[in-house]
Amino acid sequence: MDLLHTLFYFIVAISVLVSIHEFGHFWVARKVGVKVLRFSVGFGKVLWSYQKDPDTTEYVVSAIPLGGYVKMVDEREGEVKEADLPYAFNRQSVWARIAIVAAGPVFNLILAVVLFWSVLVIGETGIKPIVGAVEQGTLAASAGFADGDEIISVNDKVTPTWTEAMGTLVSLALDGEQSIAVTVKNTDEQQQIRTLHIAEDDSKSPDELYRRLGFKPWSPKLQPIIGQVLPDSAALAAGLKTGDLIVSADDAVMNDWMQWVGIVKSQPGTPIKLVVERDGVQLPLTITPKSVVVGENTEGKVGASVYIPEQLMQSVTVEYALSPLAAIPVAFETTYFYSVTTLKMMGKMLIGKASVENLSGPISIAQYAGQSATMGLVPFIKYLALISISLGILNLLPIPVLDGGHLLFFAIEGLKGSPVSEKAQIFFQQIGIALLVSLMALAMFLDIGRLFN
Repeated sequence: MDLLHTLFYFIVAISVLVSIHEFGHFWVARKVGVKVLRFSVGFGKVLWSYQKDPDTTEYVVSAIPLGGYVKMVDEREGEVKEADLPYAFNRQSVWARIAIVAAGPVFNLILAVVLFWSVLVIGETGIKPIVGAVEQGTLAASAGFADGDEIISVNDKVTPTWTEAMGTLVSLALDGEQSIAVTVKNTDEQQQIRTLHIAEDDSKSPDELYRRLGFKPWSPKLQPIIGQVLPDSAALAAGLKTGDLIVSADDAVMNDWMQWVGIVKSQPGTPIKLVVERDGVQLPLTITPKSVVVGENTEGKVGASVYIPEQLMQSVTVEYALSPLAAIPVAFETTYFYSVTTLKMMGKMLIGKASVENLSGPISIAQYAGQSATMGLVPFIKYLALISISLGILNLLPIPVLDGGHLLFFAIEGLKGSPVSEKAQIFFQQIGIALLVSLMALAMFLDIGRLFN
């Protein structure tokens, strides 16, 4: 079921993003007078098609939903009827061809703006960005962060939720920012600016960077009461139920939830004798935490969450939304921020200043699709926006076979007054294909490694 769920939302995501990309090419081609023979969502066997008459565009849905294409009248791709020659792609001006090719990536970026705008208008609920206990030796400790600091903004970008605050911090650091100004409100309700100083070695990978930053969300002291019990878990097998109060574990009295978590983590695969209180009656139980590999360590996991009183949950959550008008500039700013960050990260990986571990292949992208969809509509929309930005930026890179490669050839043609020779185009396209295949192979290799880990 999880695999089908992941595949479904991955296909939905790819179909939407590629369709918008191809629609950009299609729409601009029609506007500048190029005849479009076919607009296809998907590849392979045609499942459905519609064509008003033989001289109009055929609209197609095909069997393999992992892409799409726009087929235009073009003398380089076959014989063209005399009547269609004025409408052939290759006979248009350089500027018209540039507009058609650039439209695909640009529509992806426009889609990201629309998606971010919709998220801002719909609004989202998140945990307040309140900093918990700060570990000594971390970048947060060096910057003077203290338990209870609430993050208001990062480099003047408002960060209303914990996810937004950490995402912005990590993105800026990976982007090469060496000094990040974080505005906080301390426990005395006073605003202060704390400056994080990031060294180049701190930002080679997101995981290592987050560890070096040392931020943990503030967590209230909670009683060791079981909230949700997951299916196929050690907690379910042991007979734990929602509402059970853990009185003791291996004869040690449990004073709070984190004490219980510490015991579970330290005893993977080892039976723990419990005393739980249920409906006023104390019951003896035995639970054996499952062994889970976390980084280089093995930890115990029982598959049960803590019970959080509704009043407490309300005190640490925040709802953030903007009016439709106010959301417009913020949506543009957010798209610009992630576009620049994506470009800079690509550049850092190219010169070896960022780890290739930052690459995500189709397996990781599919997993993110399933996970974000499970979290709700807003997280899935944000996922679509980020992938749309990545698709748009990737296609603008000056690599032959990508849209950016074609734009490069057109730019050279505009400068020298004649097209790049077909022989040269084929040569550089072969290099481009080799580069893309190598990149895809590396991404797949990293994905498979993540799966086994």
